[in-house]
Amino acid sequence: MALSIWEALAVFAAGIGAGTINTIVGSGTLITFPVLLATGLPPVTATVSNALGLIPGSVSGAIGYRAELKGQRRLVLRLGVAAVIGGLAGAMLLLTLPATAFETIVPVLVALALVLVVLQPRISARVQRRRARTGTVTRTDGGPLLFGGLLLASVYGGYFTAAQGIIYLSLMGMLLEDTLQRLNAVKNVLAALVNSIAALFFLFVADFDWTAVLLIAVGSAIGGQVGAKVGRRLPAPVLRTFIVVVGTFAIVQLLLR
Repeated sequence: MALSIWEALAVFAAGIGAGTINTIVGSGTLITFPVLLATGLPPVTATVSNALGLIPGSVSGAIGYRAELKGQRRLVLRLGVAAVIGGLAGAMLLLTLPATAFETIVPVLVALALVLVVLQPRISARVQRRRARTGTVTRTDGGPLLFGGLLLASVYGGYFTAAQGIIYLSLMGMLLEDTLQRLNAVKNVLAALVNSIAALFFLFVADFDWTAVLLIAVGSAIGGQVGAKVGRRLPAPVLRTFIVVVGTFAIVQLLLR
């Protein structure tokens, strides 16, 4: 479908915004997806074009956070398996389930994730005190609970992607003892994997709007660098507040769809 110059500019700008927001917290799809629908694209075409277009942004954001990724190779590889399996399953579900399949549960999941993000410092402190009393050894990989949680979150990510980063951060924040910035770096890698595996699947079975893909790809790559520069400078309390604000907006958007 041919885009007018103003539609093309709107999609490009949405790509920049999505790349920026995705790198800092997630939910960038809530910027690009409505814009693509407004240009007249069918929902499934908009979803798959968006997934492919956002890959450069996810990769760009992960590169921007490369300093925070140091020492996390084993964790990224382990959780990356969950991301790839879940992302592929979610992409397959997109083409088989009705469009309304996730509409009821997603706002609830995001709201729960936000509560966990807010309470994470208190919960982590309480868990550490309990481990100190019982002598329990802390797992550095989050154990099967984190793997399973991220697997399910990645299924949703392969299906739609909106706010998946918030769910990732809440799960890792509860089950890993690390700084929010380092967890955010891992989140960016996992998001890139989910987008990539879903888009690879879509290449063989779905129709893309390649103009939209290109515009979002270039815009999101720029936004990924912007998001990394901004996000890495935010103190943990400010970043946590930003996550809650964006997540609340995401819930409102999802409920109004």
